[in-house]
Amino acid sequence: MENNTKVTEFILVGLTNTPELQIPLFIMFTLIYLFTLAGNLGMVVLILLDSCLHTPMYFFLSNLSLVDFGYSTAVTPKVMAGLLRGDQVISYNACAAQMFFFAAFATVESYLLALMAYDRYVAVCKPLHYTTTMTTGVCARLAIGSYMSGFLNASVDVGDTFHLSFCNSNVIHHFFCDIPAVMALSCSNRHVSELVLVFVATFNVLFTLLVILNSYLFIFIAILGMHSAEGQKKAFSTCASHLTTVSIFYGTIIFMYLQPTSSHSMDTDKMASIFYTMVIPMLNPLIYSLRNKEVKSAFQKVVGKAKSSVGLAY
Repeated sequence: MENNTKVTEFILVGLTNTPELQIPLFIMFTLIYLFTLAGNLGMVVLILLDSCLHTPMYFFLSNLSLVDFGYSTAVTPKVMAGLLRGDQVISYNACAAQMFFFAAFATVESYLLALMAYDRYVAVCKPLHYTTTMTTGVCARLAIGSYMSGFLNASVDVGDTFHLSFCNSNVIHHFFCDIPAVMALSCSNRHVSELVLVFVATFNVLFTLLVILNSYLFIFIAILGMHSAEGQKKAFSTCASHLTTVSIFYGTIIFMYLQPTSSHSMDTDKMASIFYTMVIPMLNPLIYSLRNKEVKSAFQKVVGKAKSSVGLAY
């Protein structure tokens, strides 16, 4: 970071300055956050406890749940504190840390979505080779690679943003330290930084989207070749749910990051950001897991064991 940086803390504008809306919004976001924690951490525990769920698909789902928990936690508690106590101040280092963890987990999520699509491609299109292709070692290396890519990307983004000088306004027109919002405050020439941000984001988005679209192209071809109408309907339903969330996630990411910060409307960005910081982490357990018969069966077994244990205790 440059020595002539004068700003030591930032002020987050937040979602609203209207007192009448702050408590209702606090209650709403608290419920969303609690549901996100219960859904994602509950999914991780359920997958760990049930040996029937120790498969590549659920391995990636458990990692997706951890990542959703991670980047929701990086943002939502600070938003809740701002709505409840009006505490909109965030230190320079805390802002950098929030940006780092959010960028890291959001990038990991994009790679995990691509891995899940590839896993489904192998399962549907190459079922005889599935167990030899998606081995435990391969899945572990793919997951580790996703985390490494995410944290490397976050390091580049944070370094690219905070090497700039902040010597004028310290008011961030957002509810968290998002990259475009912070970069817009710089009094340095940020043209190169914007290009780096767009290049890195474009690479991650295009690479993961290419994997997802190619995987689903071959999956749809395989589905169309199925003779069972019920099998086709079930497969299409599963793909539609996944692609809906992928569309929301990638749509907001493209909207937010694949354009120069000078062309951003911060009010519009804030509305879009709510989807991928709060709504998507809450919905993912429902979309990817809770509609799954195997997960429902595992949940019923865990509940049954818990009831038996309580009955024996008494």
